Amino acid sequence: MKKLTLVLLCVAMAFVSVACHKEATYNTATDTSATATTATDTYASTTSTTATDTSATTATATSTAASSLSSDDTTFVNAAAVGGMAEVSLGQMASSKATNPDVKAFGDRMVTDHTRLNDELKQLAQSKGVTLPADVDQASKDAADKLSKASGKDFDKSYIGDMVKDHEKDVKEFEKQSKDAKDPDLKAWVTKSLPTLQDHLKMAKEAKAKLK
Repeated sequence: MKKLTLVLLCVAMAFVSVACHKEATYNTATDTSATATTATDTYASTTSTTATDTSATTATATSTAASSLSSDDTTFVNAAAVGGMAEVSLGQMASSKATNPDVKAFGDRMVTDHTRLNDELKQLAQSKGVTLPADVDQASKDAADKLSKASGKDFDKSYIGDMVKDHEKDVKEFEKQSKDAKDPDLKAWVTKSLPTLQDHLKMAKEAKAKLK
C-alpha cells in the first residue's frame, strides 16, 4: 500500500512539473510577441513622425520658394511683362506695315529692345519664384486687332500715337518703381531699364512730329 501511494505521488508531481513548464513557455512566447509588437509600434510611430516632419519641412521650403516678391512688386512685374510682350508684337506689326521709315525704324527698335528686356525680366522673375503671364491681356489684343485693320499713313499715325501714350505711361511707372520697389534686384533692373524707355519715348515723339 505504501508503494502504491508513493507511485501516485510521483505521477502527480510529474504532471505538475509538465504543466508549469508549459505555462512558462507560453508566458515567454507571449512576452516575446509583446516585445516584437512594441518594437513594431515604435518603428511605425517613429517612421510616421519622421515622414510627417520631412513632408512639413518640404512644404515649408516650397512655400518659401513660391515667391520672394511683395504683392506690389509682383503686380508691377506682371504688368511689365504684359506690356513688354505687347510692345514686341506691335513692333513686329510696324516693321512689316509701316510706310514711314522713322515709324518702321521705331518698330524695329521695339522688337530688339523689348525682347531683351522681356528676357531679363523673365530671368529675374524666375529667380524670385514668380511665374509671368504667358500672353498679353485682352485689352492689348483688342488694341492690336484694331491697329491691324489700319494701313498706310493711317497705320503710321495710329501706331506711333499709341507708342507715345504707352511710353509716357511706362516711364512714369518705372520712375515710381525705381523708388518704391521693395526687392533690391527688381529695383536695380528697373533703374537700369528706365533710360531705354525714356529713349523710346523721345524717339516716338520725334517720329510723330514728322508725320503729316
